[in-house]
Amino acid sequence: MGTWNSRGLRGSALEELINRTNEQYREKGLALIQKIPTPITPIKIDKEKRHITLAYFDQKSTVDYIGAVQGIPVCFDAKECASDTFALQNIHPHQVAFMQDFEKQGGIAFLLIYYTGRNLILYLPFRDMIRFWERAQNGGRKSFRFEEVDLSYQIEAGHGVFVPYLEAIQKDLDARD
Repeated sequence: MGTWNSRGLRGSALEELINRTNEQYREKGLALIQKIPTPITPIKIDKEKRHITLAYFDQKSTVDYIGAVQGIPVCFDAKECASDTFALQNIHPHQVAFMQDFEKQGGIAFLLIYYTGRNLILYLPFRDMIRFWERAQNGGRKSFRFEEVDLSYQIEAGHGVFVPYLEAIQKDLDARD
């Protein structure tokens, strides 16, 4: 089992940009999305500085973010990828199950993937994620390549927002009709 200490601050740059974006969306009345904290059990605490120096994750978390966009339930996870190949081991079975159940209830589930080498953020619709996931479960590739994703879901900073993912959600909704 991983520890808080050993995982460092992976993904924190992307998450910080998303958190700021979510604040802007809330202030503008466009969406209410919250970061879901991962429950931890502290093991070592620096009493002088009052900092946790080592902790274990209590339980499996669902996704990083959950909320509503103009009345539509939304959940998503933020991932970073240093290469052009995204390993599906970065997505856990309980996350896939949660997102699948979320979609069955009429919500929108997706991943935001930051390809660090390309300095590019991509919205990956759940339908694409589950296709890659099922391919792996059926003995296929345990990853997907950058060339396999729909680049029309690329997210570019703009409109005074760091990670303007609302346009991608609209595109996802339009593709469902």
